[in-house]
Amino acid sequence: MPLAAALEEIVLGAPRRYTRPEVIERASLDLEEGRRLWRSLGFPEVGDSDVLFTERDIEAARLMSQLTEVGILAPDVREAVARAVAQAMSRLAEWQVGMLTQLVADQADGVSPQQSLELASAILPTLETLQTYIWRRHLAATVSRVVVGRDADDTWPLTVGFADMVGFTRTTRRRSTTELSEMIERFGSSTTDVIAEGRGRIIKTVGDEVLFVADDIADAAAIALALQDRVRAEPSLPALRIGLAAGDVLVRFGDVYGEVVNIAARLTTHARPDSVLVDRAVATALADDPRFQIRQLRPLNVRGYRHLQPFLLRRGEHPGSPT
Repeated sequence: MPLAAALEEIVLGAPRRYTRPEVIERASLDLEEGRRLWRSLGFPEVGDSDVLFTERDIEAARLMSQLTEVGILAPDVREAVARAVAQAMSRLAEWQVGMLTQLVADQADGVSPQQSLELASAILPTLETLQTYIWRRHLAATVSRVVVGRDADDTWPLTVGFADMVGFTRTTRRRSTTELSEMIERFGSSTTDVIAEGRGRIIKTVGDEVLFVADDIADAAAIALALQDRVRAEPSLPALRIGLAAGDVLVRFGDVYGEVVNIAARLTTHARPDSVLVDRAVATALADDPRFQIRQLRPLNVRGYRHLQPFLLRRGEHPGSPT
């Protein structure tokens, strides 16, 4: 068996024996349902005669079908859940394969095909166990934070922040692929540390930008200023521009939506390098907090908002530590 096929079989956990129509039939789905679910998972279209699927695919499709039959997941919600999970898992898979590839490349004497198979067989169970542990810890944290007291319409009062690396496109032209990879890794690790330490949560990172939220406005402001400090101490990273806005946010399948998110994005776009712009809600909440300084700026005329009022956020004379 070719190396690629052998590796795929190890990863899938079972040999490929079925076509898509066979999986759909065994899972009691109709053909169009099966196609929509496959697309929701983010996989490319396949031919109905291609033998690509395993017993595990049938088991997963059956579970999804059963959740719909007992009324837990409506078909449209089922596909939305599939999209959300698939997007997160796709990024995780890309990172893990990249890590394994680098591990193999770092072996001075090279790695034979048989050794590659042995490495994959040895490391996959560990990665799977670790993923399950992390998922359960995040699930527990989310249950305690969100489910108790959550409104039925999925809205939640949050402060939303965007942090964007200035001149990222120009910077990428001057750096090698290795240097760019190191810069992105440094940005990711730095923002993750600061946001977690500040009691915030990362919603997503897209290249040169991170989207985060915090339940408390002062926590979000402290995170924004701490991000600036961390990046200033990292010579490999460009300066940040940051925007914050607060209010009711729609939280759905791990992402955030609504006017507050749009305003935070607009403020980020118009912030000067190494500065933080906030909206009126954030400015009002921090007005009497000695840890922060707020200065009103000229209104902005931006897409969707003719007179968006920005405020410049800086560290106060008595910064202290947020309680």
